[in-house]
Amino acid sequence: MIAPVPGPGTIQVWSDLLCPFAFVAVHRLRTARERLGLDGQVHLDHHTFALELFNGPHSRPGTDSEAVGLGQVAPELEFRLWTQPDWTYPSTVLLAAEAVHAAKEQGLRESEDLDYALRCAFWQESRSIGHRQVILDVAKEAGSIDVTALAAALDDGRARATVTADHAVATTDAIQGSPHLFLPDGTNIHNPGITVHWEGPYASGYPIAQNTNPTWPDHLLKQAV
Repeated sequence: MIAPVPGPGTIQVWSDLLCPFAFVAVHRLRTARERLGLDGQVHLDHHTFALELFNGPHSRPGTDSEAVGLGQVAPELEFRLWTQPDWTYPSTVLLAAEAVHAAKEQGLRESEDLDYALRCAFWQESRSIGHRQVILDVAKEAGSIDVTALAAALDDGRARATVTADHAVATTDAIQGSPHLFLPDGTNIHNPGITVHWEGPYASGYPIAQNTNPTWPDHLLKQAV
């Protein structure tokens, strides 16, 4: 399958909301964009690489161990282990992914803001972002999103087919994993700036991550303009 190509001034981000590597990538892109004065010139267009559709329900031991590993690479993101009751852990975030797509009706920036706010809510505050009311609460707190319009979009499911269409692309070799970034000139990069290996099996072992290129966001943002 042909890899997706975004429009001018846009970086496509294929990821899962519970992927800590994607949280690091999105945070660093947003921070670098502001520092470089490129707000309004480069937008992030979020697409869904739904890990749960490949692996089944999200595993708390897996995300907890990844939070420890990525917390060492990006301490500024304040990764936290899940602190709420086990029964509130979001084993699925498909509705949250749907909300990020639905917010694009209001604009790419609104979709971006919701995506980032949901990631912060999960990784920093242990909020159950798979739940409709939590999604709407987070959207309200983000400040830039019309929550009434978002609720209507969730209730009629208008963005559900988009999540399904993204998964059809994700199952091909066009997308290597979460996160995978695509630029207008055809450049693409999977999990930029970080290499990782596991000590022991996933979820019972732990990841060792290394930041190999902290300057990558500047390069990609300038390339996307």
